Amino acid sequence: MSAPTIVLVDDDAEVLEAWRLTLELEGFAVTAKRSGDAALAELGRDASVVLVSDVRMPGRDGFGLLSAVTAVDAEIPVVLITGHADVPMAVKAIREGAWDFVEKPADPVRLIETIRRASEYRRLIIENRSLKAGAHPEDPWAARVVGHSPAVARLRSRLALLADADTDVLLFGETGTGKEVAARALHDLGNRRNGRFVAVNCGAIPETMIESELFGHEAGAFTGARERRIGKIEHASGGTLFLDEIESMPIAAQVRLLRALQERRIERLGSNKEIAVDIRIVAATKSDLAALAKTGGFREDLVYRLNVVTLRLPPLRDRREDIPLLFQHFLALAAARVGRSAPPLGRDLLQRLARQDWPGNVRELRNAAERSLLGMDEDFEDADAGAGTSDGAERTLEELVAVAEAEGIGAALKRHNGRIGVTAAALGITRKTLYLKMRRYGLSGTAALAD
Repeated sequence: MSAPTIVLVDDDAEVLEAWRLTLELEGFAVTAKRSGDAALAELGRDASVVLVSDVRMPGRDGFGLLSAVTAVDAEIPVVLITGHADVPMAVKAIREGAWDFVEKPADPVRLIETIRRASEYRRLIIENRSLKAGAHPEDPWAARVVGHSPAVARLRSRLALLADADTDVLLFGETGTGKEVAARALHDLGNRRNGRFVAVNCGAIPETMIESELFGHEAGAFTGARERRIGKIEHASGGTLFLDEIESMPIAAQVRLLRALQERRIERLGSNKEIAVDIRIVAATKSDLAALAKTGGFREDLVYRLNVVTLRLPPLRDRREDIPLLFQHFLALAAARVGRSAPPLGRDLLQRLARQDWPGNVRELRNAAERSLLGMDEDFEDADAGAGTSDGAERTLEELVAVAEAEGIGAALKRHNGRIGVTAAALGITRKTLYLKMRRYGLSGTAALAD
């Protein structure tokens, strides 16, 4: 499979041409675009591309482009470049799903290596999807919801039945069970596939902002509202609105959401004009909404409105036979991210993995796979031990440095209780650099404490 095309985006023609020539000399296939909208025309789900974009551009800026690309395919790597970098901007980029964040003037060696890793990651994603689709040509659901267990087979069957229905769906499952994966499958393989998939994490939006985020606002609707903003519900019209962690939504917002669900009409904040919306709602929760309603933590009438169809996503302990397959998949993805080859895994290790309970479910399994690749967990010595690999080959100097760096950062996070600012100061690096390295090695403040 050929390497992905690099889609370069910058409104400065001279900068765009300079980077195009640089990357082409490095052997990359490059497409150069002067605007975010022009770049989007090159993209689609399963497109073999990596996007490299300036942040500050007229019209759709880098963050707007990142959001649009994520809606098309969340696994297209997006590298953002800016000459106006600061720590909040870097944190925002990583939190919103950017592959990496690079300051101008960009170090060519670093940028090329970043793009090379992103390119290999995307190549692996496309190859993996192709293999899954080829193994199940008659069942595209098997390529999206991976696993052979009876629990997953039942889930796939129910998702397939609901895909072309416009019925709202409630996904119920523990943290890390793949609720967004199921929601995206409903959208991508259903009759709304040509519309937008708009995801909102209700637990991540401040209570004072959630109504504006969902319903939008007119200019002057409140202090700081300098211009009209289209809300997520209106933006999702014609497609699917995914409301994750809906149990976290404030009661006031629940009242407005209930009316929107019943009437399929909304009003922006600061406006009396009703706007019709054509949306399908897929909500997700890890809590028993009916029990929450009894204690006043959730509106009972909204529970009934959402609970038309409820799908339960099984935890890993109920689908143990899928654990080895998933672990190998995540290990291969992690290897691509750091530019290494995934080591072979012994049968004893895979059996040991399948016996564990994995309270964090698929998300925890993925983090474990990434740690194991870096030799940071004693439980996975079969996968990668010492200074060599499982087949006896010596690691390269670059690999040894990466392992040492990851171990050092993980240890520092533990010493400082996961506090990013204190850890960055102790390591003598900026917060932005620490965030980027944590993302590269699959670390987090909370994960480091749990290791």
